[in-house]
Amino acid sequence: MRILHVCLAAFYIDNYSYQENLLPKYHKVNGHEVEIIASLQTFDKNGEAAYFGNESRYKNENGIWVNRINYINNWSIIKKLRIYKNYFSIIEQFKPDIIFLHGCQFSTVKPIIKYKMKNPNVKIFVDNHADFSNSATNWLSLEILHKKIWKRKAQLINQYTEKFYGVLPSRVDFLTDIYNIPKRKVELLLMGGDDELIEEVKNKTIRIYPQTSVPVDTDKFVIVTIGKIDEAKLEVLQLMEVIKSIEENIILIVYGSVSINLKERFNKNVDNFSVVYGGWLNNRDAYQAIYNSNLVIFPGRHSVYWEITAAIGKPMIVKYWKGTTHIKDKDNVFFLEDTSNKNIQKALLKVYNNQDMYIDMLKNAAEFAHHFKYSEIAKKSIKS
Repeated sequence: MRILHVCLAAFYIDNYSYQENLLPKYHKVNGHEVEIIASLQTFDKNGEAAYFGNESRYKNENGIWVNRINYINNWSIIKKLRIYKNYFSIIEQFKPDIIFLHGCQFSTVKPIIKYKMKNPNVKIFVDNHADFSNSATNWLSLEILHKKIWKRKAQLINQYTEKFYGVLPSRVDFLTDIYNIPKRKVELLLMGGDDELIEEVKNKTIRIYPQTSVPVDTDKFVIVTIGKIDEAKLEVLQLMEVIKSIEENIILIVYGSVSINLKERFNKNVDNFSVVYGGWLNNRDAYQAIYNSNLVIFPGRHSVYWEITAAIGKPMIVKYWKGTTHIKDKDNVFFLEDTSNKNIQKALLKVYNNQDMYIDMLKNAAEFAHHFKYSEIAKKSIKS
């Protein structure tokens, strides 16, 4: 089948392990012909939001054609509302059997509806990455942007859609509660990790953790935390403070871009002894760092690295968020209900000092990992 992925509700970044990268990759691996329509929004080398200057068409790292399309103009409000130039000709030229929308939060949905009306056998699937942890965090965003503008777009595409997916349980609820999508049309579609890359890092021998001088064969218990460090993830700074304060054979390696507002406080907590900063990693190195760690901790807001870590089969300590317990099976994950320094330390030492508990976490994490492999997620994503 010919599958078109539409990535116009947010950024699209080449060479990453976001769902927008891996679903198309594994649809192609599974034998389908795949193409992508994407916005100009991407990340720069430091992991910060950036934009391409012009439209383009090119093959990505997986040999899939990517069509970058422009906004109708460069006004900030146009980019916020994601109003694009007409891209119907791109759809018509590719002639997809399936159209998979990565989010419905963009204004220019009529080209998709027009193609569906001309080709009624085409199946449309829509996923959702919005919930109350990353969206609708103030009155304007909730009442105007989501309950009016994006709800209208969701309802517009609803009558033509086979199925909506929330990529977290909380994002399933967001579709039904905020956009009023019927519950019978909504399911959970897990995010996960790149099967091929996981096998690659498992079979690769490295001497040091990426972008650090920490040897992989260190006798210290190595904890990794990874992802953007900003005002939504201040708990990472608390974790750094905790690691520095305890006299244990533990080292924390922190990876990710750091918000300008937090850099001074962040740098004070990096001592290059118990707390090491490895900077922003490329995709392969991120998988390698997680795989070689003893434990991965995510004390702040959810990120895609939670599911990547689950797919790699590593035990985790994570902050509890309603609607994110899908990553836990038996005892592979320890949830932090309270993210005070005291409680972070208590949880960490409980895992570190209890060998039987840690071994159980390792075992359960390894057994649960297959649920987060994109080769299987890709198959489920296009089932009616």
